[in-house]
Amino acid sequence: MRRGFYLSFSKGLDLAANARMLALTRRLLQRPLFGVTDLVPGYVNLYVEFEDTAVSQSRVRRWVSEHSLNLSSGDSGRLVEIPVRYDGEDLLWVTEQTGLSPEEVIRRHSSRLYRVYAIGFTPGFPFMGEVDPALHLPRRLVPRKYVPAHSVAIANAQTGIYPLASPGGWHLLGTALRAIYDPHRPEPFLLAPADAVRFVPAWGSTPPEPQALELLPAEPRYPAFRVVEPGLLDLVVDEGRRMAGRFGLAQSGPLDPRSARLANALVGNPADAPLLELTLKGPVLEALRDTVVAFAGFAMHPELNGEPVAGYQSFGLRRGDVLSFRPTTRGVRGYLAIAGGLESGRFWDSASTDLRGRIGRPLQAGDILGVKTLREVRTGFSYSPRLPAKPVCALRTPSWRLADEARVRLLPGPQANPEALKALSAGTYRLESGDRMGLKLEGPSVPGGELISEATPLGAIQVTPGGHPLILLNDRGRIGGYAKPAQVDPRDLPILAQLRPGSPVRFVIADEFHEQGIVK
Repeated sequence: MRRGFYLSFSKGLDLAANARMLALTRRLLQRPLFGVTDLVPGYVNLYVEFEDTAVSQSRVRRWVSEHSLNLSSGDSGRLVEIPVRYDGEDLLWVTEQTGLSPEEVIRRHSSRLYRVYAIGFTPGFPFMGEVDPALHLPRRLVPRKYVPAHSVAIANAQTGIYPLASPGGWHLLGTALRAIYDPHRPEPFLLAPADAVRFVPAWGSTPPEPQALELLPAEPRYPAFRVVEPGLLDLVVDEGRRMAGRFGLAQSGPLDPRSARLANALVGNPADAPLLELTLKGPVLEALRDTVVAFAGFAMHPELNGEPVAGYQSFGLRRGDVLSFRPTTRGVRGYLAIAGGLESGRFWDSASTDLRGRIGRPLQAGDILGVKTLREVRTGFSYSPRLPAKPVCALRTPSWRLADEARVRLLPGPQANPEALKALSAGTYRLESGDRMGLKLEGPSVPGGELISEATPLGAIQVTPGGHPLILLNDRGRIGGYAKPAQVDPRDLPILAQLRPGSPVRFVIADEFHEQGIVK
């Protein structure tokens, strides 16, 4: 399971402390430790993530300590000028709140030289400071569901640029006329921590939003399936991107890794082999060669040529067979593995689709899926649609079931406090909405608030000043500025991945809270 901890360098924005933190980050990246999966610097702290089945927290802390001596500020960054068309939706609102004219707001925002303290939230999003004190305004109580790509915004002492359309709680002043992120470029990220940025008022056309980077090969070496009809959301995933949080890239990977690993194991694939994550409604696939597949998960049952096939086992298909999926009323996601693994391109050493980062895309009708490693498929066995082929692995059933009410264990978050924990565990929540970024819950209000932006751990429960809890999942923003009083136990994340809107959720306080004296 992935765990992590923060290393604090200061309590507020501090150039020297930020420089030391970035120097340590560079040093750790140069001398990696097996089992460490990410390093995410924020304004004032560094988040160190690791796989606890590969390395202990004590060993990771020793590794960090060994490289923390004699840190210098390191190399200074570049000076980057970015033209801005000051036409933001909130420009007039900012003038009303500050008592300044629009011209004065523009002058004060563009007259400063900003330091890039961190990159995160979305790919390439720069967290920069410090904004003129006259422009300090708190974030919106409720973030917008949609902020246009290239928007230039402010919040408190920070300013930033939204590289891609996304939700956001900052105040919009204008539009950057230079794209700061594009996965098609040799260097996708225009800015890096320690760079200096100057905004230059200008007029011009808005840059196009980056297009998705295609990962599926146009002509697979070993074609295995043709997509006759796509499902609701069919994504190629592997175990996700590591060491990419400092650029704002999503971790990605399967939301229910337990089911994904089982599907791969059933066809003899390694755990990190690319496979398909299917959501609610699966695709219709025509087999282009003899092959072996396995399905694990919920929300649907596989059917071969219109006849049901039991899940949680491997089964064979012959060329011309049609694999489809019948929806059920429980769960959200299932995983289809193909013996040999799916053939796919890679970005940042992963085949996983990142919808927010424009890396890969959902399956479309007519797509040809290839197998990465061709395996011999026996054809001498007795076979019929009702009798699955000789399995690579014996029939297995999952060791977990979907309960009517999800009971989820909570671990202490970085801003753990008794009041928030009491509120979270006091009653039942229901899932209002959700996607691969996170789950929005409706239920008792939770004390939350703003803080200096920092890394967001997987499974963190983020609470806005309005008191609304949001559980952060694989495609979350990698840096955020809201309180995180609790974190879902990693063992329970697969449960959350299978929740449908309206599903009840009840939080249980784990022993760690009592051990740390947060609750009694």
